[in-house]
Amino acid sequence: MSVDGALLHILWPAFIAGLLVTAVLVPLGMQVLERGIVFIDLAIAQIAGAGIIFADYLGWEPAGAAVQIAALAAALGAALLLTWTERRWPQVQEAIIGVVFVVASSAAVLLLAKNPHGGEQLKDLLAGQILWVSPASLPLEALVYAVLLAVWLGLRNKLGRVGFYVVFACAVTVSVQLVGLFLVFTTLVVPALATYYSRRQRHFKAYVIGVLGYAAGLVASAMADLPSGAMIVCAMTAIAAAFFLLTSRPQSRI
Repeated sequence: MSVDGALLHILWPAFIAGLLVTAVLVPLGMQVLERGIVFIDLAIAQIAGAGIIFADYLGWEPAGAAVQIAALAAALGAALLLTWTERRWPQVQEAIIGVVFVVASSAAVLLLAKNPHGGEQLKDLLAGQILWVSPASLPLEALVYAVLLAVWLGLRNKLGRVGFYVVFACAVTVSVQLVGLFLVFTTLVVPALATYYSRRQRHFKAYVIGVLGYAAGLVASAMADLPSGAMIVCAMTAIAAAFFLLTSRPQSRI
């Protein structure tokens, strides 16, 4: 299949969504690596997803404000909990994050157990539906991401643990609804990991990896008629792996 005009009309909102997610998650991902809490995004994203599923279980409008509030409240609650556990038991924080993720995942499965469309909803939460991003929603999404990025870049050194987790929870909550949990984790960790040994223009290199991953994944998924989310994950990881192998020098950061 060729990427014709009609297909580009479908792909460009997804690509813009990818750019927005990349803009915020790349710098947060670097902080996550520095803190050694790589799986925190999975835990918070899963809890936000459980909040969405719980709101749906209560019969709330899927695109309504109540669902957004439920997801954000769940994520912020998890963020505050993890702030407390990091301060009290820092040595086992990663294990606590894993437990939170498993419990949130299990709660989501239980809530969906009697829903005839539960399997599809769970798939959408994990893999996302990036191709179905509405162009009309992008300006509002861009505003939210701009605020989060401004807060992080302007107040990063003053936020502390609580501030970091709050910004992180907001970014992950918005992103997981936009592109799905797998892409959130990939965008957060993969570019930051690929550029870990690079200190010159690290942010620029990480952003390039993220942008190329979304572009290549979307085009490849369209041409091969394969799921976009999974293709983007594979494309970004392949690009990042190539960059890492070609540039990394474990004994000295470039």
